[in-house]
Amino acid sequence: MKDILDYSLLAHNTFGIDARCHRFLEFATVEEAQQVADILKQTDMPFIIIGEGSNLLLTRDYEGIVVHSAIHGSRVVEDTEQATDSIYVEYGSGVVWDDVVAESVNNGWHGAENLSLIPGEVGASAVQNIGAYGAEAKDLIIRVEAVEIATGNIVTLSNDECQYAYRQSRFKHEWKNKYLVTHVVYRFSRNYSPDLDYGNIRHALEAKGIGGTPSPQQLRQTIIEIREAKLPDPKVTGNAGSFFMNPIVGRDVYEHLASQYENMPHYVVDADHIKIPAGWMIEQCGWKGKSLGHAGVHDKQALVLVNRGGATGNEVVALYKRIIEDVKAKFGIEIHPEVNVI
Repeated sequence: MKDILDYSLLAHNTFGIDARCHRFLEFATVEEAQQVADILKQTDMPFIIIGEGSNLLLTRDYEGIVVHSAIHGSRVVEDTEQATDSIYVEYGSGVVWDDVVAESVNNGWHGAENLSLIPGEVGASAVQNIGAYGAEAKDLIIRVEAVEIATGNIVTLSNDECQYAYRQSRFKHEWKNKYLVTHVVYRFSRNYSPDLDYGNIRHALEAKGIGGTPSPQQLRQTIIEIREAKLPDPKVTGNAGSFFMNPIVGRDVYEHLASQYENMPHYVVDADHIKIPAGWMIEQCGWKGKSLGHAGVHDKQALVLVNRGGATGNEVVALYKRIIEDVKAKFGIEIHPEVNVI
């Protein structure tokens, strides 16, 4: 177990903000997670639990404890409800999410292809319910294994108990800082049935000369190329990926706006609700490619805020608040950050 005082978080946030924390704890086994839980239970110091830091904006040094999982590895697990067309695989919470997707595609386990290249770790997939191109982690998660901080007990939480919704789970609300996630069990399908109807997936495949049904490898590579074309590499330009959640509005709100903005992009959630891309609204407000101080809006994808070099967390905060104000003034819709601001 790592236990380090006055620790730099530069390597633990993709925005590239060089903030420090009072104490850093990292567990690599379930037993070490129980030790960390015991430490947290006995201190009055505040703490946060992080993954890869791809969903984190640091605005200051953190005068508390930062906790991170370094549990790696994977194994195929048996399940009493396991169907012949499914396979259940357990991953450590510190495994990089895209490694999960790569392994599943290589092994003929299907369902995660559209989630390729999403930054973050396995633990975060269960907390954030990561999603992209019509797929969400909740569609794969069977159960989450964790250590309860208050007792040190090992618990198993079912998908239903986690109450997943768009970019939401109980881990972000009443369960916040209650558990240390150690493993996540996903159910993959042995049958390949790709979803090609979200965003520009079909167009991108056709542009590559791939007609009909692409292979899983072709679909994964196409998703990667789509993301790389519009999302900056955090190793080069600091960012946290999609900064804002796409708002879901009532059909009446959508129809009112659609009458004003021809060809406004949208995605049907259900009969009464429509999702409107936040990036499109931000672009309509003139923010795409613009900067405020050392923080800016990516010139290829307005949903992404970037560190243009030397930006402070507070500069990013000033930028995103201005964007929220402008979107609300123009569209009457309040957009919300997806990142965790500390």
